[in-house]
Amino acid sequence: MRILILSDIHGNFEALSAIDEKYDELWVLGDLVNYGPDPGAVIDFIRSTATLVVCGNHDFSIGYNQDPRCSPPFRDMADATRRYSDSVLTFGQKHYLRHLPPYVEVKRQDTKFYLCHAMPSNPLYGYCEADSPQWTSEAAETGADVILVGHTHIPALRMIGQRVVANPGSLGQPKTGRPEARYAIWENGKVELKSQSYPFETTAAKISNLPIDVRLRDELKSILRTGELPRA
Repeated sequence: MRILILSDIHGNFEALSAIDEKYDELWVLGDLVNYGPDPGAVIDFIRSTATLVVCGNHDFSIGYNQDPRCSPPFRDMADATRRYSDSVLTFGQKHYLRHLPPYVEVKRQDTKFYLCHAMPSNPLYGYCEADSPQWTSEAAETGADVILVGHTHIPALRMIGQRVVANPGSLGQPKTGRPEARYAIWENGKVELKSQSYPFETTAAKISNLPIDVRLRDELKSILRTGELPRA
């Protein structure tokens, strides 16, 4: 079995469309919306294609009209694009986000998986660096062989005893210092972190037309082009 694992798509339909992988199942670790210009197209694709999807803090924000609790450098961008997403999404699309589960436990072949957006103890908002010792207890609490998380936008793969903790990184807003979309593949008992180039200037051009402050548009485009936070 071959599983495509995506996270943090953030309304970036060009990045989503660029992934050219054969897979048996698509799993998504949350944050389908905000920051990017095409939240509706992303939701529709994931809703029709994915086998498993968990809720991210931005999905919950749109579904329930809540603050996504972003870190300070992203707070203004998140607020502005949240209002944009809320204005363009249909009732049905918001209903879909509202009913995404905070976590999923599932077994494939002989492997037990635990999926959530952030971390098991705080599936929506927890933030834990990949090398943090906290992952030892977090992973053990799940009882799973493979723990799949997103949220940080930074790809990571770590063995903790016999358990694997994997973060595919962000498909739609990578923070790796490069603009490539990031994702992961699970096959034959192994997780592989991968990247894919995509036409990010097409996404940037769409962001230029968003009804938000020009400074925020420029910051969002800079992140897409560089894979880094814009300089103050």
